[in-house]
Amino acid sequence: MARFLTGVNYWPRRSAMGMWGEFDSLEISEDFARIAAMGLDVVRFFLLWEAFQPAPDTVADDALLCLETVIDLAATHKLRTMPTLFCGHMSGVNWLPAWTLDRNTRWERFRTISGNYVTRYGIGDFYTGELLDAQRLFARTVGERLRGHPAIFAWDLGNEFSNIREPASPAEAAEWSARLTEELHATSGLAVTGGIHGEDITRDRNIRPSSIAAPWDFATMHGYSVYSDFARDRLDPEVVPFTCEITASCARKPVLFSEFGNPTCPGGNLAAFGKMECLTEDEMAVYARNVLERLAARGALGAFWWCWADYDLALREAPPFDEAPHELHFGLVRHDGSEKPVVRALAAFAHEQREVVSPPPPIVDEEALYAGFPGSLDEAYAAYLARHAVTV
Repeated sequence: MARFLTGVNYWPRRSAMGMWGEFDSLEISEDFARIAAMGLDVVRFFLLWEAFQPAPDTVADDALLCLETVIDLAATHKLRTMPTLFCGHMSGVNWLPAWTLDRNTRWERFRTISGNYVTRYGIGDFYTGELLDAQRLFARTVGERLRGHPAIFAWDLGNEFSNIREPASPAEAAEWSARLTEELHATSGLAVTGGIHGEDITRDRNIRPSSIAAPWDFATMHGYSVYSDFARDRLDPEVVPFTCEITASCARKPVLFSEFGNPTCPGGNLAAFGKMECLTEDEMAVYARNVLERLAARGALGAFWWCWADYDLALREAPPFDEAPHELHFGLVRHDGSEKPVVRALAAFAHEQREVVSPPPPIVDEEALYAGFPGSLDEAYAAYLARHAVTV
């Protein structure tokens, strides 16, 4: 039997999304040593697209050397990694190379930052044409460079990529996924998945798990109680396992829950972020254990916490934190590096070395789910809670 994997999403505490331009292998090594000491298995980290591909026909060798260093450091500390390509969307901002932008497209919901500046433009057609050709080059290059590396658990085709741009159709998204997965399978010989997220299964964004995940070795999903409209409250421990089972039902594949967590309230102040809800540190530890217990009992392959650290307070005025201060506070460790109570909860669970159990039967039909939004989701959640004898 496979073991239920525990992991963490990683940006360095001091540099956050500036990781690749302010590369500090000593800080990364120290962090990985602490992550390994907690008993966690996998570190998911992110290849900031403009750092790695400064032009459509160029993959930066200095960035590739840094990538190799990160993965080798993980191996040194007996960790595995999930490198996430084409990043892309991160923490409420779209970080994009200038050559990907379309002057006929304006960003709407998420700011675009390119070359350290906010631009008015959004990305071109991410899923087809020249941008897909450039992504295929990137995938081939990193796949060849790291072929068979034992510290790579799987490649991830992007972080919540529908937030960069929604595909024109589910078929277009599926073709994008198939082409990139083929490149990575052929060149690296390693597993591939993709970072779909809660909004991809709670509204129609032209993503269908059944088709986009078809070439993947397993599906992944992200979910947060404070971001979910159907959650009963900010502490609702059923949101994440329900989202996991919806994904498994539609994809017909096992699911790794590659992001779960919530922001902690600075100083325990529940009103710290205005309308954005948060959890106290003690609530977060209980929430983490409750979610992990449910995921492990209901067929998930594993779960990765978002994220490693609260970021250095010196970053408060920099994007994305200038407009989203709650993004500073999702960490296992505080901005000074001290551990939050949630560390003990994750470490204790990881120490148990649970085995993956067989998933339950499908709980929804994909076609009916998407055709019936939003009522179909609410109905599915009510049925899910009743099935598990949870008070609605």
